[in-house]
Amino acid sequence: MKVVSALTAVRHLLDEGTVRAGDTLVDSSSGIYAYALALACHRYGLRCHIVGSATVDHTLRAQLALLGARLEQMPPSTDLRHDQDRRVRRVRELLAAHPGWHWMRQYHDDVHYLGYRAVADRIAAELDLDGLAVVGGVGSGASTGALAGYLREKSPGVAAVAVQPFGSVTFGAEHVADPEIIIAGIGSSIPFGNVRHEAYDAVHWMSFTAARGGSRDLLRRHAVFAGLSAGAAYRAARWERDSGAYRTVLFLAADTGHRYVDTVFAGVDEGPEVAAPKLVTAQVELALPWCRMRWDRMAG
Repeated sequence: MKVVSALTAVRHLLDEGTVRAGDTLVDSSSGIYAYALALACHRYGLRCHIVGSATVDHTLRAQLALLGARLEQMPPSTDLRHDQDRRVRRVRELLAAHPGWHWMRQYHDDVHYLGYRAVADRIAAELDLDGLAVVGGVGSGASTGALAGYLREKSPGVAAVAVQPFGSVTFGAEHVADPEIIIAGIGSSIPFGNVRHEAYDAVHWMSFTAARGGSRDLLRRHAVFAGLSAGAAYRAARWERDSGAYRTVLFLAADTGHRYVDTVFAGVDEGPEVAAPKLVTAQVELALPWCRMRWDRMAG
């Protein structure tokens, strides 16, 4: 999913003269963006340096190496804040040592929105935008937020539904910890500058176990082998569809399930799944495993 964003962002930086062929681009990533940036750098003749989280697996490491990207991987951590703080701190150290490197700042720079215009145009060509809701994870903000913005240029009524893990500060759930693991890529323990809170109509917070059930159900029902963020988005999308509020519900599956084989897909089901979210009106009411709140396009 991030490939369209990274390719367009890097092409824009080259066209603007911000970077030149042979320069080094650096950023932090939990996995998907690392692959996307490595592809973009490989295409345009740039060097790529990734400070990766512990969720970067053997398969992705092999792909990054083949594409010529250098990976520094952080040691394992179950604490979202600790993992992200370490990665950002390391990026800053690298920039101090190499002032000519360019930090892509996927969590702060709106340049990452640009690539989603083409995706929005394709959605508009294939779907009726009247009564459409787009459901997906909010990590950097440059996916669901970007799609909502571009689609609303054609139809202002398009809804955007955010999916977040517990423990993320982005929509005020940092006080509720998930005892299992973090859902890589869709939550943040630090403020992200390019999340446009006012783009969203509702927010779903989902635990690891609830998202895990969604990923497994998505494979069983539709033969789609996707990751945790996709499982969370799928469950939220099914609920939004069943609510009858929208004519069409489109959800984003950001990555495949390969790095989640052991943690998500292996083993037997662990008892009955919660069927629906707890409906809340304020973040103080949030509780595991799944909550939904109307956001009504409020500013962050």
